[in-house]
Amino acid sequence: MKYRSTRGQVTGQSFESVVLEGLAADGGLYIPEHLPTLPSDWQTQWASLSFAELATELISLFVGDDVSRADVSTLVCKSYSTFSTTEVTPLVDLERESNTHILELFHGPTFAFKDVALQFLGNLFEFFLERRNSVGGAHKITVVGATSGDTGSAAIYGLRGKKNVEVFILHPEGRVSPIQEAQMTTVLDSNVHNVSIPGTFDDCQDIVKQLFGRPDFKREHSLGAINSINWARILAQITYYFYAYFTLRRSVKDPRPVFVVPSGNFGDILAGYYARELGLPVGKLAIATNANDILDRFLRTGRYEKNSEEGVLATPSPAMDILVSSNFERFLWYLARDHEAGGDAEEAGRVIGRWMEQLRTSGSFAVCHAALTAARQAFWSGRCSDQDTYATIAKYYARDPSYLLDPHTAVGVHVAETLRSDIDKLGADTHTICLSTAHPAKFSEAVLKAVNENGQHLDFGSILPPAFIGLLEMPRRCLTCDNSADAVAKLIVEQISK
Repeated sequence: MKYRSTRGQVTGQSFESVVLEGLAADGGLYIPEHLPTLPSDWQTQWASLSFAELATELISLFVGDDVSRADVSTLVCKSYSTFSTTEVTPLVDLERESNTHILELFHGPTFAFKDVALQFLGNLFEFFLERRNSVGGAHKITVVGATSGDTGSAAIYGLRGKKNVEVFILHPEGRVSPIQEAQMTTVLDSNVHNVSIPGTFDDCQDIVKQLFGRPDFKREHSLGAINSINWARILAQITYYFYAYFTLRRSVKDPRPVFVVPSGNFGDILAGYYARELGLPVGKLAIATNANDILDRFLRTGRYEKNSEEGVLATPSPAMDILVSSNFERFLWYLARDHEAGGDAEEAGRVIGRWMEQLRTSGSFAVCHAALTAARQAFWSGRCSDQDTYATIAKYYARDPSYLLDPHTAVGVHVAETLRSDIDKLGADTHTICLSTAHPAKFSEAVLKAVNENGQHLDFGSILPPAFIGLLEMPRRCLTCDNSADAVAKLIVEQISK
């Protein structure tokens, strides 16, 4: 299994180098040169596998000779032993009348979906570094990432105390929830460095990309990526689409689920796209956005355009408050190859390069009609306002049985409701699966506002996970830094030298 960059200038990379490098030298994102083929009997042989066993099967298809099957199994089992349920990502009913379910992805150590990928990625980093050091040398990695809330805490919990790993997490000052900030800054392990940046998540992400774009700095400090620009994160997330399908199949003979995914940086739903391309029977993939709706606008107009006048809007679902969805570049590569480059992979890389340069200089680019048609065949989309987010939380909390949604999951559920007539056209037995990306306790302000303004009462202490009790009062460590790549690079050098 080999990997190539979406920008076309880097090809033939191994799984190990892709994981450790993160972002390609040409600024592109790594994708498989060819997708693997599922075993012919996967539907029967995988039907009763545990989550860890299923993850072992899927991940083994993508690692080539870089990791033995036995080592993949060990890494996977170690990663998911930290989850509070043996199912890892259980599927629960939300509304029986409409065959709507919630795929709960928040049972990991930081109560967010990103634990599924980052527990695995942290162990993978440590595995590769220890293997390299076992044959001589002192290989280390400096992990640099940006977060709008959940990536940071999940990365920190996945990397804290890991041998030969230093981790720097940039978060936008005042734009993450109090619980999210506390989860990050109360981790006092010496290899963990939280950095507060005045600005937005996009500013933090731009700084990270600039640092990776400095070849000398990247090489000197062995930079590694934990944001979903790292292919291993997308790979790990493919598993829960298959697991949800097999869970549903226990009660539905031939399910073709519709997956509705709250989408900010596009990584979560991109994993669903790869699952479908591998052969998973998917009825449709639906992108659910909040007011920062670049993906929904693209599917409506064919223009990928920054909301440059208003910038990033602050919403009740802050993990989705982004201006540009970085992972969308991976999907765009397939559109470019099939509809702009005549099937030529190298030309597709050049097309992507032109599009990304247009986005950087003018704030937008447009795809051809055929590419837009293909995108619409692959995805539905919808937008959820702040008011609808609050209303959706209140609505499902008031139901019997009650279900408390976090604001990001509420965005997905609301969009699923707006798409109900389209979903129904797929057949009476179609089931809708909304991905729940975080525990509601992580967003107390939004959840309490939604419930209380509806005239209801929520004893928030009754839903707090034990790990959250007293979290806001614990000692913290956080660095502040100017909003520039130069300032962050200087800070990294200073901290490493200590």
